[in-house]
Amino acid sequence: MVLKEELEKQGNWLFRYRSTLPIGILLVGLVVSIQNNLKEEATSCIILYEFACLLVSVIGLGIRVYTVGYTPKNTSGRNTSEGQVADTLNTTGMYSVVRNPLYLGNFFMWLGLAMFTENLWFVISFVLFYWIYYERIIYAEEQFLERKFGEKYRNWASKVPVFIPNLGLFSKNDMSFSIKKVLKKEKNGLFAMFLIFMLFDLTKEWIGNHSDHNLFFISGTLLTMIIYIVLKVLKMNTRILESDRS
Repeated sequence: MVLKEELEKQGNWLFRYRSTLPIGILLVGLVVSIQNNLKEEATSCIILYEFACLLVSVIGLGIRVYTVGYTPKNTSGRNTSEGQVADTLNTTGMYSVVRNPLYLGNFFMWLGLAMFTENLWFVISFVLFYWIYYERIIYAEEQFLERKFGEKYRNWASKVPVFIPNLGLFSKNDMSFSIKKVLKKEKNGLFAMFLIFMLFDLTKEWIGNHSDHNLFFISGTLLTMIIYIVLKVLKMNTRILESDRS
């Protein structure tokens, strides 16, 4: 198989399972965090550092929220059993400064957690893994988009960077912000973010025989869990969260 065809095949496979494969990163990160706290010289995270890690993840979620809120239906990484879907090409808002804003948001969300392990080598390994992992997904997506949108896509891609934003290229969004779409699509990420930080913190405190748990993580998890359940019930039993861009 030609290399570019192999890369596209790998990218499509990774794209299809991109929501479940990162669980492996979580398990590795948890093991690293435990090992780090088992060392005699290890110390528990100071509160300011914990909040700094959370802030990095919140920035990532904020990028996703801003991006998703301004995108039309069937774009921004929506996939089906048949594969990728893109009814239109997004070129305004976040997509005017970077070609893959959702993956940029994902990077910061995961980076905050990687930092929380307090292991520099794990952070470096995570960055390298993320690069290789999403490089293939992006390659497959761009092959799909180029075949579908042709010259329009090539003109946009020639100006907009792949992953590092160029804020000087910003172009105003051509549609209004959809809070309904954000609530519907990003509730999982909000709850998961607090839940994972809480579990990591509780594990580290338990391993280190400490009892100074981060109450902000615990209360944040409880609050976002309630929000998640309410939104899930509304989604399943009503049309309150439905919009023409859902």
